[in-house]
Amino acid sequence: MSNLVLELRQGEMMIVNGAAIRFRTKTRIELTARARFLFGKQIMPIEQADSPARRIYFALQMAYIGNDTERAEGLHTARVLAQAFKAATTSALAREILDRAIAAVEADDCYQALRLARRIIRHEDAVLGRDTERELVPSVG
Repeated sequence: MSNLVLELRQGEMMIVNGAAIRFRTKTRIELTARARFLFGKQIMPIEQADSPARRIYFALQMAYIGNDTERAEGLHTARVLAQAFKAATTSALAREILDRAIAAVEADDCYQALRLARRIIRHEDAVLGRDTERELVPSVG
């Protein structure tokens, strides 16, 4: 793995291997080893998981960055929520994207699963006419 350099603003959050870190000053860090991490707007707080698609994202997030117990629970919850979403939607594309997201998380490619879940959030927002200007859609990759 090549090193990854991240620049984070004062007050921004980062989660590395399940540990939450808040930066007091503008910081530049370098990850030199493989780690499970999210930062900034990629992190969805529980209170923003207020729709079916966002709950899927949150469950996948926990499957990615939680501790061992949270990761197992997150994977189980993501499977259940994705199945319910697939049963409720008329979109074949949304069902296919959810299948790909679950396959990605099961293959330990959680970052890709989160990217796919973000597409489901945008789909849901469009279908429901939800205000997408709110910054609730995490920015992943």
